[in-house]
Amino acid sequence: MVSPPALPPEMRVLRSALIVDDHPLFCDALAMTLTGPVGIAEVGAVGSLAAALDRLADKEKPDVIVLDLNLPDVNGLDGVVRIRQAAPETPIVIVSSLDEMRVVRAALKAGINAFVPKHADRGEFGRAFAAIARGEIHVSGIDLEQAAPAASDEAVRRLSLLTRQQAKILQLIGMGLMNKQIAYELSIAETTVKAHVTAIMRKLGVQTRMQAVLFAQEASFANLVSDA
Repeated sequence: MVSPPALPPEMRVLRSALIVDDHPLFCDALAMTLTGPVGIAEVGAVGSLAAALDRLADKEKPDVIVLDLNLPDVNGLDGVVRIRQAAPETPIVIVSSLDEMRVVRAALKAGINAFVPKHADRGEFGRAFAAIARGEIHVSGIDLEQAAPAASDEAVRRLSLLTRQQAKILQLIGMGLMNKQIAYELSIAETTVKAHVTAIMRKLGVQTRMQAVLFAQEASFANLVSDA
């Protein structure tokens, strides 16, 4: 059973929420759901990860963060990783149209507390927030044992094709670093990082950085890369 990060055993009081989504109409509808049926007193909204990080740095943190995976300044699960780093004690609810099992598993491993599809009804949001208040995690319509991150033999096989340098680069991508940051971290040129990223996606048989990260998450990739 997956356990939510840093939640106390007693009931958590949820009075405020921050929505991070770049679709204004959806934000408005979700805010009405949270302030209405769910009973959240104060709901704010921002349209990018950068704005969310600024809000978390400058103001008192909300009781819950509601995060979309598809943001204009986010690659894959970078948003979850960076929000978790900025607010390690704050529950994160993912609300996304990307609700396939691999995405859910990877998001759980990255530290979310609830996963609700964008097409869910208002009652589902209420159940998700109630679970968070109890110190539990909630995944809409999916058995938690089934959704728990699990290793994939195929993912492991493909990951074994990576060189040590490529493995480290993929690990850093999973931590939310961009190519320029990875180049600085590994003391190599940014063009070299880009070439490695292209090779990584080719070897894994994927087309995006997010898909590469999902492969890594599914196979518990951290266990495959030892310290240099």
